[in-house]
Amino acid sequence: MFDMGDQGQAPKSTFHTYMAEGNQLYRKGEYLKAIESYSTALILQPDDKNCLVARSKCYLKMGDSENALRDAEASLKGDKKFFKGLYCKAEALYTMGDFEFALVFYHRGHKLRPELQEFRLGIQKAQEAIENSVGSPSSVKPEDMEHLSIFDKDEEVHKGQPVSIINPLRKDARRQKRKTMSERTTKQLLGEIYSDREYLEKLLKDEYLVNGKMRGGERIQEVIVNCISYLDTRTEFWHQQKPMYARERERKLMQQKRNKSCHKPPSDPTRFVLNSLEEIDAVLSAGNAEVSLKKARDVMKTVLGWSEEVVPNKKEVLGNLHSCIGNALIDLGNMDKALENHQKDLELATQCKLPDAKSRALDNIGRVYARVGKFREAIEVWEEKIPLACGVLEKTWLFHEIGRCFLELKRYTEARDYGIRSLAAADEIADEKWQLNACALVAQAELKLGNFKSSVSNFEKALFHAKVLQDDLAKDAIQKALREARQHQHNNTSGDT
Repeated sequence: MFDMGDQGQAPKSTFHTYMAEGNQLYRKGEYLKAIESYSTALILQPDDKNCLVARSKCYLKMGDSENALRDAEASLKGDKKFFKGLYCKAEALYTMGDFEFALVFYHRGHKLRPELQEFRLGIQKAQEAIENSVGSPSSVKPEDMEHLSIFDKDEEVHKGQPVSIINPLRKDARRQKRKTMSERTTKQLLGEIYSDREYLEKLLKDEYLVNGKMRGGERIQEVIVNCISYLDTRTEFWHQQKPMYARERERKLMQQKRNKSCHKPPSDPTRFVLNSLEEIDAVLSAGNAEVSLKKARDVMKTVLGWSEEVVPNKKEVLGNLHSCIGNALIDLGNMDKALENHQKDLELATQCKLPDAKSRALDNIGRVYARVGKFREAIEVWEEKIPLACGVLEKTWLFHEIGRCFLELKRYTEARDYGIRSLAAADEIADEKWQLNACALVAQAELKLGNFKSSVSNFEKALFHAKVLQDDLAKDAIQKALREARQHQHNNTSGDT
């Protein structure tokens, strides 16, 4: 854990040790201790974007949105397309009530990684929050966001300007809505602390008190007004979000409804299943694999008790749940059980003749095999997935991953061939990051095959893409490999002469 000590001593362990410790503490819900571990890790590697994102998530869990936003933005400095940083930034902005900007960054992440559920959910909840506040968010549709494109180099667009850059009437509309919000609604939202707000209002009427000053020189009136303003802001936010924790009465009613319906299916089983799957994905994306696993198992138990009449696509639903359980188990490091669940997902997808579900299951099974070093099995599974791959981007990374497995098996010709296929797909969609990865793979394979001229050429291409992406870590690694390849080329040329 954090062991700098009062004397400011240097960290006693490695970056990876502190990162692993922070991850473990995060999973346990000990967010303050996790922040200490991540902070120590950042002393050793100040610009590590994954560590910054991990600490940002902890701050979010603790309700410290400003620090969460600061770390998220820091993680994006070297790579504005870093999707984990984009997600954390969007979450922080959403928590701060800047729903329009949160929606912009959810859209950015979705454009980069459309297969990730968390960005779709983020877009949905941000749109709902805006609609709850001032109506349909038509002014922040993706097609109208050219000035906030993911390719826009001006990442600071929201720092110096208010949200009114999108719609100057939104904040005024919010203030007006708060003014017209009924006292009854405010009381429901604030719950027990409503009486505290009433007490603060009474204090403002005491002229003698409000004219006084605190020890630090701050006027008491300003302190009271700030407190009331904060409560009003949270009231507005809770009203937009409609959080269950802020409505004790609604929570009790919902619990009563759940108790009544625990022995029978809900009125809309399909909606129940879809909402449950979204919740399971969201919890896993937030880094809480244990909760996601428990939720998935609970839903599976419920669905297993229903007949085919209640859920006509029962096998498809069970396949989805096996996939969710498998992904949570991967995050928890239980690879054997993860593989078992993904194989069940594959069996159900094959039975029901569902190509998308089959593709998903093959993808996950390959991931498990690759993680545990079973590269031959991973190749076999992923090659079966190739005809099912949807879109050029999916083929790009699929060819690359198969090539990496061949490289691990020292089958360099196959590694090169798949690297070339990955590069062709990456060139088709002009994806700089995958062009970099594919060029590096081809270069490594060519180096092992003794084709030094081709190796040098591909390392040079990879270096170009690393510079465009401003990826310093990749640039350093490629430059080192390039020097080695050039040396081999030089020695080979000297030997020929």
